[in-house]
Amino acid sequence: MTKTFDDLISKVTACSKKKLSVAVAQDDAVLEAVRAAKEKNIADSILVGDADKIRAIAADMNMDLSDYEIVDIKDPIEAATKAVELVHNGEADMYMKGLIDTKDFLKSVLNKEVGLRTGKPLSHVCVFEIPGCDRLLFLTDVAFIPYPTLEDKVGIINNTVEVVHACGIPNPKVAPLAAVEVVNPKMPVTVEAAELTKMNEEGKITGCIVDGPLSFDLAYDPEAAKHKGATGRKIVGDADVMLFPDIHAGNITYKCLVHTCDVKNGNILTGTKAPVILTSRSDSFEVKVNSIALAAVVAEELSKKNA
Repeated sequence: MTKTFDDLISKVTACSKKKLSVAVAQDDAVLEAVRAAKEKNIADSILVGDADKIRAIAADMNMDLSDYEIVDIKDPIEAATKAVELVHNGEADMYMKGLIDTKDFLKSVLNKEVGLRTGKPLSHVCVFEIPGCDRLLFLTDVAFIPYPTLEDKVGIINNTVEVVHACGIPNPKVAPLAAVEVVNPKMPVTVEAAELTKMNEEGKITGCIVDGPLSFDLAYDPEAAKHKGATGRKIVGDADVMLFPDIHAGNITYKCLVHTCDVKNGNILTGTKAPVILTSRSDSFEVKVNSIALAAVVAEELSKKNA
């Protein structure tokens, strides 16, 4: 079972090397991550963007571009369209944001002709390696859907479970989170969590175990579950997936972990034809490399399904 990012990278390197398409690649942080991904045998890359700027940045970094395919397109929108088309046509396995506004990048993802639409809702998955935690923790959705409906949450679970399966966890435990662990009609989040649990029991949500509503402590910490007398639950401090009730709860938790704890993390956009790496400029170099590794594992699983 994959328990750390080192395990994840080992899993990637055991697969065939993937190809990454980068939109508007003239960005030093992205090029640094791309170089590390190549050196770690995670992925080769196609760099789409302003070739002069890409070469100038690479020269400043002492980065050898002789083994990289460069597609020279100066206009960022056109570059993103070409970069996503490479993935759409199967010439690359993953799609990564470079020096382009998130809004414009997402427009390329959703392009009706050459984008990566599947008909599924898009959602964001973060994977954390946390000191003292005996497993990777998957957080969703912390960045994409502001106020998910019950239907959205079903889609988020399905998207996330595919990622967890790709990481080698066959039957993940999914905790729909709330402030309390009992159903309270005055707290709609708890009602929806119970409905998701029922849908899982009825076989409408598969490939995982859903148990909610759960407070974060009961979902994360076995000792808390024991002290609260919640040992009869399906999840007793051993959840793999934390399903947040809205983007506020998810984003605050994400940033608390990133800025106060010595964690490793990576994240991707899911619900797409191929994994999409949508990192922020404020994300560290390590986060970008981990995200490429996560995308590569998911891409490998998708290639098996489509074989």
